Amino acid sequence: MEGAQSSLLELQEFLNQVFLGIPLYRFVLALLVFFAFIFLRKIFVIIIIRSLRRLTKKTKTEIDDILLSIISKPAVFIFVILGVYLALRILGIEVELINRVLKSLIIFVVAWTAYNGVIAFESRIFAFAGRFGKELEREIGGFLIKISKAFVLVVGGVAILQEWGINVSALLASLGLGGLAFALAAKDTAANLFGGLTVLADKSMKVGDWIKIGDVEGIVEDIGLRTTKIRSFEKSLITVPNQVLANQSLENFSRRGVRRIKMTIGVTYSTTGDQMRRILEEIRAMLRNHPRIAKDQLLMVYFTDFGDSSLDIFIYCFTDTANWEEYLSIREDVNLRIMEIVEKNGGSFAFPSRSIYVESLPPGSDSD
Repeated sequence: MEGAQSSLLELQEFLNQVFLGIPLYRFVLALLVFFAFIFLRKIFVIIIIRSLRRLTKKTKTEIDDILLSIISKPAVFIFVILGVYLALRILGIEVELINRVLKSLIIFVVAWTAYNGVIAFESRIFAFAGRFGKELEREIGGFLIKISKAFVLVVGGVAILQEWGINVSALLASLGLGGLAFALAAKDTAANLFGGLTVLADKSMKVGDWIKIGDVEGIVEDIGLRTTKIRSFEKSLITVPNQVLANQSLENFSRRGVRRIKMTIGVTYSTTGDQMRRILEEIRAMLRNHPRIAKDQLLMVYFTDFGDSSLDIFIYCFTDTANWEEYLSIREDVNLRIMEIVEKNGGSFAFPSRSIYVESLPPGSDSD
């Protein structure tokens, strides 16, 4: 009995010791209260949230499911806020400091709820963006979602700083050169933002398009708030500031419905005039009747030049697709048909060569 009393006295002495000006028993009590609210939070999730989810699944409308997904996690976090608030009160922290912590956490919860709202209504934002054009629904919708998320984060962050007595505008002004650098960075960010809006408004490209701007060529992977990401044909990722896209000429290969075939073939000088006429006529007829050569585009087949080692035929036409793989298949078929036409008419393709003609030898020269 005496041993138990002695242990209790030792424990009491230990708990009455002061750390950072606060008795240890208050730390223990504050932790117990905090973990009690964590336990209540778990009970709330198991009983209330799960019951609400079962109820919302039975309704015909989706709006209640969306609202529950928006508020469920922030609502659960309120138990953490209450636990922190009571723990700080038990520790005897100044009321003003406690109120600031409490208000900051409330602002955080509100911003969190708004952020969840943006995520929950993404499909509706995309549907709204579709009114500006189905082909740019993904780009404009993604742009609006990113702006909304950034707006929520910035407003929430500024509100918390203001709650702690930090004047954001005054802080930036007092930074001197740092503020100037920030202003310059903000200027570039604003230029990139408006550059992205300009690109979307002009509908000059969308995700998946094959574009070329300056020395950069590839497939558009993402149009962001500040930059656009392009995947090159070497599979490297190139990030281009939006203001560059807005201020330079942009070539969009995906917007063309056709693709050009342009080549010059050479036949040997042994080809006769009649053979050349038949070759030209049959090549023209073949291209006019080819199922994958665009009929509404320019088509030319002409004997143009007497080359150094060949008679040159210029061929110019367009395929009915801009797809690169399909284009190569069509061009291959056209090349094979041209070969058949030339061979059928007794002609042959020339290759670089040079003939030397000697009219007579000088007197007394060795014939060897």
